[in-house]
Parts: sequence; C-alpha cells; structure tokens
Amino acid sequence: MSSQKIRVLRIANRLNVGGPTYNVCYLTKHLGDSYETLLVAGLEDASEGSSLYVAKSMGISPRLIPSMQRSINLSRDRKAYLAIRKIIREFKPHIVHTHAAKAGAIGRYAAYKENVPVILHTYHGHVFHSYFGRVKTTFFLLIERFLGRKSNALIAISPLQKQELSSVFCIAPSSKFRVVPLGFDLDRFFTNMDNKRLSFRKEWEVAEDVFALALIGRLVPVKDHTFFLESIAFVKNNSNEKIQVFLVGDGEEKNTLMVLCDALNLSFNTAPDPNADIIFTSWITEVDRVLAGVDLVCLTSKNEGTPVSLIEAGCAGKPFISTDVGGVRDILLDSDQGVVTPQGDRNAFQKSLFSWVKESKPGSVLNHALRKQIAQRFSYKQLCSTMSKVYEQLLTSQ
Repeated sequence: MSSQKIRVLRIANRLNVGGPTYNVCYLTKHLGDSYETLLVAGLEDASEGSSLYVAKSMGISPRLIPSMQRSINLSRDRKAYLAIRKIIREFKPHIVHTHAAKAGAIGRYAAYKENVPVILHTYHGHVFHSYFGRVKTTFFLLIERFLGRKSNALIAISPLQKQELSSVFCIAPSSKFRVVPLGFDLDRFFTNMDNKRLSFRKEWEVAEDVFALALIGRLVPVKDHTFFLESIAFVKNNSNEKIQVFLVGDGEEKNTLMVLCDALNLSFNTAPDPNADIIFTSWITEVDRVLAGVDLVCLTSKNEGTPVSLIEAGCAGKPFISTDVGGVRDILLDSDQGVVTPQGDRNAFQKSLFSWVKESKPGSVLNHALRKQIAQRFSYKQLCSTMSKVYEQLLTSQ
C-alpha cells in the first residue's frame, strides 16, 4: 500500500445545499497526497438548491449519477446500483465511503458485492423518527442493521448521535462506531463581518434598531417551521420589540407556511420589506452575510444530525435557540452561545425566544475566544486529519 495512493470512492446522496456537501468536498480535496479520491453523487430534488458550485470552487469534478435520487424508485435505484458497481470495477477503490441514507444503502451493498476491502458510512442524520410511519421506519432500520454488518466502520458526527444510533436504534454495536465531527472552512465568518452586516441590512432594508432572526434550512416538515412561526407570533403578540425574521431556504412547505403566516397575523414578503414580519428569502449562498446581518439564529427541527447553521452562527458571533435534537448539545460550548430547549416543548422554546429578544441588543456578538474555539472544533483540517487516521486503522486491520 505504501508504494501507491490509497483510492477512496466517496459516494454522496446528492449535492444539495447543506453540511454534507461541504463534508464530502473537503474530504475529497484535502485528505492529503497519499490519497486519490473520486466523488460520486446523485441529483438533488427540484425543490432543493444545488451546491455543485461548492465542488467546482474546490476544483472537484464529481461524477453524477442521474438515477440516484432521494425518493425510492426501484427501477431508478437499480440503475444507480449497477452504475456504482461499474464505477467500483473501473476505479478499484481500497475504500468505499458512503454519506447519508440513499448513497449508504446503494453504495455499501455495491461495495460488498464487489469485495471492496474497506466499507464505511457516515450518518449525517437519520430517518428513524419524524420522517415516516412505523412500518416504513422499521423497514429502514432492518436495512441499516443489515448494512451495518457489512460495514467495517460507521461514522457518527457527534457523541450524542453515536449513542442514539448504537443504543437506541441498535444499528450496530458501539465498538463499530467512530465519532468524526463535521468540518468546514470557517474563516469567512471572521472576515469583514461589520461590512457584511451593513451590506445585508441595506439590501434587505433592515434598520439597525431591528432585532433580526434567521432560520436557515429546507422548508420541509421535519424542520418544523410551523413550531417556529407560532413561536414568533407569541413573541410579536407579547412584546413591543422590533423584530424581523428571515427564512433562508426553499422547499415543498413554502406555500403552506405563507398560509400559516396569514393565519397567525404575521405579514410576509419575498422581497425586502421593512414592514414585513417574515421574509422568505429562498436560498442565499453567501450565508456569512446573512449571519453578519442577523442577531439570533433559530432551529426547531424534529430530527437533525449536527446543524451546520448553528456552527456557522457561533463562528459569526451569533447565538442560537434550538430544540434538543441530534448533535445540537455538542455544539453548545458556553451558555452565552445560546439555549437548547426540550424537543417539542413549545412553551419552553417560546419563553426562551421571548427572553432573548427582550434582553438582547441588535448587533451584539459572542466573544472572539469562544468563536475561535467553535471554529477549531469544526475545522475541515481536523475533519481530514481524523478521517485519515480512521482509514489507516481500517486498512491495516485487513
């Protein structure tokens, strides 16, 4: 192995806007000279923003498989499976590393059938609650347990996720899991933030005395924007604070959420409007400008892995209020950084949100030392170093 590069076939669900895209791209680009990595990915849904630009900005040309899509379709999925088996025979990887559910199912089984020496999978999140009914969820659990037995290792992105996957859902024994936190290039959240704040607020016509909040993510049921908008209505109805909310993202729930805004007496717009309570911005690629411009980031998901928006918020100096899901508690390094409320506890979330808005001033930021601590923990350099060690250990044990 020392005389040749270690070939890694990295298979991602799709290159849509979100943390997994950055994760697979950094691992593809920055593992080191001893690795040769081929990135393969499916296609994003029509309602999702594409993040192919992330790969291209790093000089990566992923091999796209049109038949590998998020929804289950036996004919399409078989085509994707056969395509991946063909790629494995051509590339002859020492390692197949899959990321997220669909890629994990198709890619790992293909790797197993092609006798790839090392097979591992990263759970960026999971679908074992809050997505499907009991029968479908049980079916997916059985598949994951089967694939877990065919995997040399399973990667959790936080200690809490590892505990949930191994002890609650019994995907595989705890000994098969490795914890490798997500990693990003977070420098942009420390650069020219004052100018970015002025720019964002000028573009969206937000006065400096307005307390701006953001929820960043797909407009889909699992993100529970209904919970969030009802909490915003509570704050609006019980305080005189000047607030404006930015929903950054897009998805199938957009029209439903606009109807809900009307029902909650929350005015909304999709364009700059200083009089609107809620602004639907759709996707914004320069999220550093968003985080510079707002004062608080929220998350109300029913299910998460490690929310990228909260990591980036901390580096940008902005606190968060979140429901207690996935690896959120692993992000919270200091009480100044925010509040985590029990999942589904609307009263606790609303009280925390009300207090934070009431007691905070627009423009306040976290101290620099805390921001740097967050950035160091979730650095892409740390991600690549840790993952490289995992690969080496798995290869030497063969």
